[in-house]
Amino acid sequence: MSVFIHKTAEVSKDAKVGAGTKIWNHAQVREKATIGKDCIIGKSSYIDMNVVIGNNVKIQNFVSVYDGVILENNVFVGPSVTFTNDLYPRANSTSREWSKTLVKEGASIAAGAIIVCENTLGKHCMVGAGSVVTKDIPDYGIAYGNPAKLKGFVCECGHKLSEIVNKNNLNILYRCTSCSKKIKIPVEDFNKLIC
Repeated sequence: MSVFIHKTAEVSKDAKVGAGTKIWNHAQVREKATIGKDCIIGKSSYIDMNVVIGNNVKIQNFVSVYDGVILENNVFVGPSVTFTNDLYPRANSTSREWSKTLVKEGASIAAGAIIVCENTLGKHCMVGAGSVVTKDIPDYGIAYGNPAKLKGFVCECGHKLSEIVNKNNLNILYRCTSCSKKIKIPVEDFNKLIC
């Protein structure tokens, strides 16, 4: 399957773009960026140099992904999400050492969220619309607010987990009431909940 690049998109010849990926109007993909297979880069989105994007990633319109960000496979990034890469920004800074951010497989970030650098968003976690993420979010965590706080856990299908079927000193075992999948949450992560 071939790559689709809209005629108004600007994609560096030094970027790597996987088969089946679609890059829409006015998007910009900088040199040394890597985009996997079957991705969607939405209208007017910016993919900075050295960004790494896995396979089957959906980036909606007006998203800014800066140097130092890694998006693993199957990540969803909603419209107008911004990733930062500098904890101490100054106009006259000459630093080229950008802070890192990792978004793990299957994570979803809703519209308008800001992801402050030096954080990890866990596998299949979910970030609420308009949230400002200033801390790590564990696997399957759902976090929202400003600053974003862990408010619960979600299944891989996206539904909130509420039915606990087993617990011990190490893990809490949830069963999804939507798809019946069982998800194991470490007690250490469960204890971070702010209800």
